[in-house]
Amino acid sequence: MFKTCLENVRSNVPLIHNITNYVTVNDVANIILACGASPIMADDEAEAADITSVCNGLNINIGTLNHNTIPSMIIAGKKSNELNHPIILDPVGVGASALRNNTANKLLNEIKFDVIRGNISEIKFLSTGIGSGKGVDAGIADTVTEENLDEIIASLKKFSKITGSIIAVTGAIDLVANEKQCYVIRNGRPEMGKITGTGCQLSGMTAAFICANKDNMLEATAASICMMGLAGEIAWSNMNNYDGNSTYRNRIIDAIYNMTGEMLEEGAKYEIR
Repeated sequence: MFKTCLENVRSNVPLIHNITNYVTVNDVANIILACGASPIMADDEAEAADITSVCNGLNINIGTLNHNTIPSMIIAGKKSNELNHPIILDPVGVGASALRNNTANKLLNEIKFDVIRGNISEIKFLSTGIGSGKGVDAGIADTVTEENLDEIIASLKKFSKITGSIIAVTGAIDLVANEKQCYVIRNGRPEMGKITGTGCQLSGMTAAFICANKDNMLEATAASICMMGLAGEIAWSNMNNYDGNSTYRNRIIDAIYNMTGEMLEEGAKYEIR
């Protein structure tokens, strides 16, 4: 039950090590706090292993890559694998540059990830080497629709089997798959795309969920994604005529903070295929 997944986060208060991008680092920290976990941001190579050792899980986000943080990601990832700590990879903008592509491949080759979460173009590029992403945004040609849904679900299950990771695709329709089943999630608002970093925030929150629910990571990932989409719906219903995307960002974080397990269970819109 999604209710239990959220309650486990709030009762266990997992500490999440984030090596994330500097565009959204503050919002990532705040949403991890809002869902009931605790964040720490540390991206220097000299302390990556130490910080990882005292945390419960790791969130790696390649949104603002540089040559100083790439070694930190590898060190932290290997230490997390050694300690059996859950790890999530957010391959922001993979396909947009050689640096991102090479780094993503290096991370996947050297680290075992429990969850890989991205938009459909990012996930498609990782799995096939082909994608039509536009910078950090998904390409229109890759959009998940009702018409191509079964085909995409089959490809995600295949990619999950190859990587051993849960594959999470977020967009108008969200998908969370392992090799056997896929949650098809229809929570959220299109206006969430007008805020920088909702995906980055979601990856941080998902790290908290999988850390607190290590025996049921597929459901925990789906619960986190439903919670984010539901928060977007609740936040939008509380907007005033003169409010804009900055207010919307804050209202989403507030909605996460105030959400109960019962609200999540009742508001989650999904099916399993």
